[in-house]
Amino acid sequence: MNQRFALWFAVVLIVAALPYRSPAPLIYDPELGWIYEKPGEDKGWQKLRAKDQLQVAQEAFGQKKFSLAAKAAKRLVARWPFSDYAPEAQYLVGRCYEAQGKDEIAFKHYQKVMEKYPKMTNAQEVLQRQFVIANKFLAGKWRKLWGYVPIPPSQDKTVEMYEKIIKDAPYSDVAPQAQLNIGAARERQKNYPAAAKAYEHAADKYSDNERVSADALYKAGAANLMQSKSAEYDQNASLQAISSFTDFATLFPDDQRVAESQKKIDELKTEQSRGAFEIAKFYESKKKWKAASIYYNEAFRADPNSKYGKEALKLIEQINKRIEP
Repeated sequence: MNQRFALWFAVVLIVAALPYRSPAPLIYDPELGWIYEKPGEDKGWQKLRAKDQLQVAQEAFGQKKFSLAAKAAKRLVARWPFSDYAPEAQYLVGRCYEAQGKDEIAFKHYQKVMEKYPKMTNAQEVLQRQFVIANKFLAGKWRKLWGYVPIPPSQDKTVEMYEKIIKDAPYSDVAPQAQLNIGAARERQKNYPAAAKAYEHAADKYSDNERVSADALYKAGAANLMQSKSAEYDQNASLQAISSFTDFATLFPDDQRVAESQKKIDELKTEQSRGAFEIAKFYESKKKWKAASIYYNEAFRADPNSKYGKEALKLIEQINKRIEP
């Protein structure tokens, strides 16, 4: 295991080093710490006023000089963190990284905007950009270690992104869909109980949003249905799926998915009946008549119109005769 890790790490270092030009000299800046500066680079990007510093960053961004724009914007935030221009500068840092395809780093800088400057006038735009980035990772985009080395996607990290968006602005335009997307991320992991919980939370929290509430209830039912079909039959998940689908059909009777949800409810009830019937047969084979009678009754109650329910009703009468005093 250690040898495999060492080999992988060596490959990562080689891959990280090959595609890129040799770095420029390291220069220490009191505000920014260690930064790269090309030999002969014009020092005019460093200004004495926050307003002028932001103008440098904005002009560099407009010219697609993203490294210079980010450096200039970072200097403004570091030197004048409480100025009126700091929020826009911090936002511009995120824009620079996003423009370079470094989405995860961009997300972190956008997060700094929301944490440091939550009253920024274009906060909704910041949240929207974070939401778009999180959606890319939900769709399977690979992450980049140190902003360069591709590594496999992590839905746990994707969920963390959505959670930050919701925490910063729980009733923003993107928050309801972000909550739904947490459920989608858990489904990609085949963690159906967590997915169902996320969808149920969306239905409760955004009950006044009909589209979100309807989607959430239906998807909660679907996630619980998948859990009920797991390797070991999960009766509790089956009951929860029936409950979610029933709530969905009751609250949104005009939704085009109602017929499909009713079909799933019928299938789940039949499966419940079958499960109880098989347990009853087991107890019957052991001549444990009372236990068999209990489960045959359960099979009948779960779905009286199924073949299991109908057969269970016949067997209940026969077994009751055996246990009568």
